[in-house]
Amino acid sequence: MASTAEYHNLAPSERDELIRRHANLVKYEVDRLASGLPDQVDREDLISAGMIGLIKAVDRYDPERGASFTTYASSLMRGAILDELRRMDWAPRGLRSRYRRLEEAVATLRQRLGRQPSEEEIIEELGVTPPEYRKLLRDASTAAMVSLESLAEASGDAHMPAAPLGADTASLDPARAEWNPAAVADSAELRRLLAEAVGELSEREQLVLSLYYREELTMQEIGMVLGVTESRVCQIHTQTIARLRAGLQARLSA
Repeated sequence: MASTAEYHNLAPSERDELIRRHANLVKYEVDRLASGLPDQVDREDLISAGMIGLIKAVDRYDPERGASFTTYASSLMRGAILDELRRMDWAPRGLRSRYRRLEEAVATLRQRLGRQPSEEEIIEELGVTPPEYRKLLRDASTAAMVSLESLAEASGDAHMPAAPLGADTASLDPARAEWNPAAVADSAELRRLLAEAVGELSEREQLVLSLYYREELTMQEIGMVLGVTESRVCQIHTQTIARLRAGLQARLSA
């Protein structure tokens, strides 16, 4: 097998072997991203998209940029899977509406209180019961993940602000003007603001983000580390992302 420095000059048989050797990473990325998806979402479509990302990684990898092949390939696979999720428009309209209400409620409370709101304060602001709130957090886990990935992409990071990989800068959601990257000087400034917003979170929330986005564990694996269920990890993750976006919005608006 050729060394990583020779990836651009692989023979067809070597290229195919490299793809086969890393194919298991595709399913792993799908499992990480799709733990909260409804049953009607065809995971085979996501796996196919991830394979396209893997093939692109094999053809584009440049070891001189510093990242390992596995790290680079995971980034492209994840991006391809998220693009496929966006194309599917998988989230029911009602779920998207409820998740937007959650983000808006957290942002409103963050502005009013000058700090991150507690779970009880969010529940009261939304006017729902605790079981209804926990169900929303569980159901919207993937929506929150896509939401955070858009921030990571915009900051030039493939994971989180603490794990830069030199990805190309992308636009944030154009439908929401407050997330326009033009509000900050450049992607380095956005990374700084994201890091500050992460610092507002509780230690447990920061740990969940670190285990998921830096250590690249699945929700199930994080649950084993924390001693809670996979469903509870999904809930913590969703609420954490809403708080993170609220913290960043407050800084962009300052």
